Amino acid sequence: MKDATIKNDEKAKLSRRNFLKTTTAGAVAGGIAAVSLLSKESRAQSLAWKQPGNNNKIIDQQKRGLSTVTKNAEVELEYYGHCAFKITSPRGVTLMVDPWRNDPSGAWGLWFPHDFPREVVDICLSTHAHFDHDAVDALDATMILDRMVGEYQFSDIKITGIADKHACVAPGWYKWTNVIKEFGANPCPPDNPGHMDMAMYVIETGGLRILMWGDNRHNPPESVVRQLGKIDVLTLPVDGSQHILSYEQGDALVKMLQPKVVIPTHYLCEGVSITLTTLEPADKWVQSQKSKQTLRSGRLRLHARELASMDKEFLYFKNNTAIG
Repeated sequence: MKDATIKNDEKAKLSRRNFLKTTTAGAVAGGIAAVSLLSKESRAQSLAWKQPGNNNKIIDQQKRGLSTVTKNAEVELEYYGHCAFKITSPRGVTLMVDPWRNDPSGAWGLWFPHDFPREVVDICLSTHAHFDHDAVDALDATMILDRMVGEYQFSDIKITGIADKHACVAPGWYKWTNVIKEFGANPCPPDNPGHMDMAMYVIETGGLRILMWGDNRHNPPESVVRQLGKIDVLTLPVDGSQHILSYEQGDALVKMLQPKVVIPTHYLCEGVSITLTTLEPADKWVQSQKSKQTLRSGRLRLHARELASMDKEFLYFKNNTAIG
């Protein structure tokens, strides 16, 4: 009886070890996995049924028909830290791109000391399934376009989602992509796990074409580049630690795409992200540019006619956000 008890205990320990190994591997290789450690009741669920308000505004916009160009129109861009932006079209359609959250598995540590603000928007967009880009349930959004590929048009906005791949070789000192390899997965295409798939978004409104690069790789194939077309405003994830893109990779993309305006993202933003991210500010990269401005607020108003004379102008929000 004693030997049987010992064997059962050993089996139980082995079972627990295998369970933890499996869930930990999923958490690290999958980025936001390991929800099996959570109860079914605590898993992320759609919260649309609890959202306040209704779609009356959407119906009103729907009646106005389609038009992506409005003469002398103003487009508002608001920065919510990290890679999150709220865009308001000339007609008042609101989009939030890449709202962030902390990794629910805990594998990647604490990045954000506060929850993402519960904003009311018409459309929520997520470029990929990493915790710092996919808090789609944090918003009161009438529509959610999660990793959308193809074209979507409504009122005075047009969104083109272009499928590609996440940066899979960390250029900076923190080789975070090696963690994926250590748990048996290949972060690079064509055999990458699904969480390393990307959808870049070209958002057209007010006569502007805004490219949300997300965490896309620095060397997309020509077939992807052709779909991007002319870009007026380019967001790029370059920080002092060179976590996603190196300075050289960022510069090469700016040279290739020739945008009117460049906006750095994915950097350490005081009040939003913290040191545990391993990220650093984007100051050094911005200061190396020929033409740059450090903005004084988290809100930026853009007019196509004003951008026409700009050439690769760097607009840096630094620690200024629209939060609070």
